[in-house]
Amino acid sequence: MRALSIAATGMSAQQMRVEVISNNLANMSTTGYNARRAEFADLTYEQLSRPGTISATDGTILPTGVQLGLGSRPASVSVQIGQGTLALTGGDLDLAIDGKGFIEVTLPSGIAAYTRDGALKRSPDGLIQTSDGYPVAPGITIPDDARSVSVNADGEVYAYFNDRVEPELLGQFTLAGFTNEKGLEAIGGNLFLETGASGPSIVSVPGVDGLGTLRQGYLEESSVDPVREITELIEAQRGYELNAKVITAADQMLAATTQVR
Repeated sequence: MRALSIAATGMSAQQMRVEVISNNLANMSTTGYNARRAEFADLTYEQLSRPGTISATDGTILPTGVQLGLGSRPASVSVQIGQGTLALTGGDLDLAIDGKGFIEVTLPSGIAAYTRDGALKRSPDGLIQTSDGYPVAPGITIPDDARSVSVNADGEVYAYFNDRVEPELLGQFTLAGFTNEKGLEAIGGNLFLETGASGPSIVSVPGVDGLGTLRQGYLEESSVDPVREITELIEAQRGYELNAKVITAADQMLAATTQVR
């Protein structure tokens, strides 16, 4: 009986949906996190009678035919790109991107990665880096005797000193944009890698080429909506239970068939 395997694919789909929802809820406090959504597609169909074929009895064309679906399959788990709320922190190296774009960092392998987590830190050598120790590109070093640091909306980094009136320009942050942000590969640690689906990175200064601007002293909160996720969780649970009932009903029907003498 096909109902057993069809319902099993439905249960598997709802299970994946719950896993995606659980990951969203686990990251509801992760800086710069965008919610994910599981998307599904129907499987191939068994064509018992194709629509449009000619009936052998009277020559009429069948208007619909008989197409038996064989279940569902995962199609994608896509990122729901959206601007999270900007929360005031007051940190001089806390940077939020107001708009599109990613901060570029350099991994130990030398490969460029991208993040919207602007909770930046200062290394013992004064180099600006992420919480995991990855330097932010382009490399900007803060002098030891700097009293404070200022970052304007265009990404220019200034250092202030006790023995000087005018600040010193240390460098300028850039942002990276992509034609298809959903095509980026998530590798954990709030980091993404460029892929063939995302297209090459378009690096420019903040506020140019459609990129956002920087807000010093702010961090972008997660865009996860807990109420929506709980609603999705209830729907997925009900869908899983209904598919389980189909398996139970099909099993009972098979049992009744075997008992026929």
